[in-house]
Amino acid sequence: MTLNRPAMYRFHNGGAKDTLPFADQEYHDRLEGLREIMEMHELDAVVLTSMHNVAYYSGFLYCSFGRPYACVVTKTECVTISAGIDAGQPWRRSIADNITYTDWTRDNMWRAVASVTGEGKNIGCEADHLTVERMEKLNTFLKPKKGMDIAPATMFQRMKKSPAEITMIKHGANVADVGGYAIREAIKVGATELEVSIAGRDAMEREIAKRFPDAEYRDTWVWFQSGINTDGAHNPVTNRKLQHGDILSLNCFPMISGYYTALERTLFVGEVDDASMKVWQTNIDSHEFGMKLLKPGASCAEITMKINEFLAERQMLQYRTFGYGHSFGILSHYYGREAALELREDIDTVLEPGMVISMEPMLTIPEGMPGAGGYREHDIFVVTEDEPEDITHYPYGPAFNVVA
Repeated sequence: MTLNRPAMYRFHNGGAKDTLPFADQEYHDRLEGLREIMEMHELDAVVLTSMHNVAYYSGFLYCSFGRPYACVVTKTECVTISAGIDAGQPWRRSIADNITYTDWTRDNMWRAVASVTGEGKNIGCEADHLTVERMEKLNTFLKPKKGMDIAPATMFQRMKKSPAEITMIKHGANVADVGGYAIREAIKVGATELEVSIAGRDAMEREIAKRFPDAEYRDTWVWFQSGINTDGAHNPVTNRKLQHGDILSLNCFPMISGYYTALERTLFVGEVDDASMKVWQTNIDSHEFGMKLLKPGASCAEITMKINEFLAERQMLQYRTFGYGHSFGILSHYYGREAALELREDIDTVLEPGMVISMEPMLTIPEGMPGAGGYREHDIFVVTEDEPEDITHYPYGPAFNVVA
């Protein structure tokens, strides 16, 4: 192989597939749904390049490290395209066939893609993921007769969760609860944000390993913030030491085979002053109000406007900084956003049974004002035919979350 220096080869190392996150039929059903989209738009092949779509349709969650990856789906084939650095793991960890491309010549990845699609075909791709350079490579090597952005259609397919996905997401929510309790136990005056976050992350990693002994383990993390560091929802952990009276933000993010869940709670160290309690309670009230709105038939924009009105009546809307919730599934802080299912003014998507969405209002009071800090509660809901099902069980509010 080394002497011939091939552009690509098949390396099905080990002879047997590993246990995937879902049963084979789950992936076959997803591919059938994608092929229906292809038939509707008269596409011969789809070239998926994002982490979330490659994982969704094949089971393989790649680690790019500067190299391109793909999953090519035709009417009869599903083939992942991976770099030689991964050896046989992409084949073992996917429902699909796999072609390994080599680094000996630039653009061998696109030669591998073209070996599956052929030239001059009708091709779907993810326009929101391909850079201008990679789009040019696709056009050069595949010479498509027709191109189409398949990303919106795949996103809408991913937004409706299967029963197996909902089970996975429920496990994730349970794991997040475990992390929350571990964090609560670690909170004390003088502890650092970093020390507390490590306790939560380690507890979640161990719980995931218990529940999914055949999985790959990566990407689980905690953002634990204190004082002024609570003002943003995605502020990184620091080495700041906790002080009596601090506002805290607990954020647990277990990752199970690419599936993200979250638990987010406001806490205080020791005691809460009156101004902070007033803001905290207002955010809790908006959280509880919003929970009741997550029913089929309601649009994201409609729900958002109702919560806006709720906060405006209490003169607090000006302290809201982002949307009230979003979809869950294959996503992380660096891949996979299902932007059409977010609780924002500009999203008209109507909720349907099988969707999974959070309710997570946040109010941020600027430093120097009474009650300064960021207040956030976050529960995950499965939309059903009737009442939304709350799958987050860690308590919110001052009765449980004034600690140490």
